[in-house]
Amino acid sequence: MSKKILIVDDSEADLTHLQSIVAEAKYQTVLARSGEEAVNKAKVEKPNMILMDIIMGEMDGFSTCRELSNSPETANIPVVFVSSKNQKVDHIWAAKQGAKALISKPYRQEDILNQLQSYA
Repeated sequence: MSKKILIVDDSEADLTHLQSIVAEAKYQTVLARSGEEAVNKAKVEKPNMILMDIIMGEMDGFSTCRELSNSPETANIPVVFVSSKNQKVDHIWAAKQGAKALISKPYRQEDILNQLQSYA
């Protein structure tokens, strides 16, 4: 069975681009367009890993990651942020929320594949 990756972004362009990279690497993809949808899908789909944007509407990536980390159902799913936020403080805060890494946009395909190999 192929590993399942949940991709979370409120930008259709970013969602589509990430999905093509992940699918090309032979992973199954599940998409979410908001933090709330990501939490629900993570509980139902039980992905092997989550790639998530930080800057999103109602519930940002940090809050979503915190909620996932605090729930016994989803606490063991590695989260990697893919975001335009790239200050040192963003990396520290991402780690404090439970994220494994932060890949900054614009990213290279290898950046995504390396994280998939490490955590999925």
